[in-house]
Amino acid sequence: MIEFRIDRRSGVATYLQIVQQVKQALRLGLLAPGDKLPTAKEVVAATAINPNTVLKAYRELDREGLVEARPGLGTFVRRSLARPGAGADSPLRAELAEWTRRAHAAGLDREDVAALMASALEEGFGGTGAAG
Repeated sequence: MIEFRIDRRSGVATYLQIVQQVKQALRLGLLAPGDKLPTAKEVVAATAINPNTVLKAYRELDREGLVEARPGLGTFVRRSLARPGAGADSPLRAELAEWTRRAHAAGLDREDVAALMASALEEGFGGTGAAG
């Protein structure tokens, strides 16, 4: 089951952080159709956020067709965003993880790595916006 991590200093709305984390898990194949998301009560207990925030995130995911609420049962994944080669066990992910370890060892922090990655994505996708 997914565990949400809320960064209160990120400047990103809490409900959007939940939406983004679910989408990331769907892209990486960590969540698959039929999987149950944690209940609002479970998310509140783990993160100390307002239950309405969780429900807002789940409604957004439902609106996008990614999950569906089943009254009395919970919220379940409806469809995946995973693509071949993009899973958590992908060789590309392993290469990227090794690169980030080298970047960290070279003294770069998360923001430095994020800036480099954004630049590389822009270059690699030719500024088409296809990276997101």
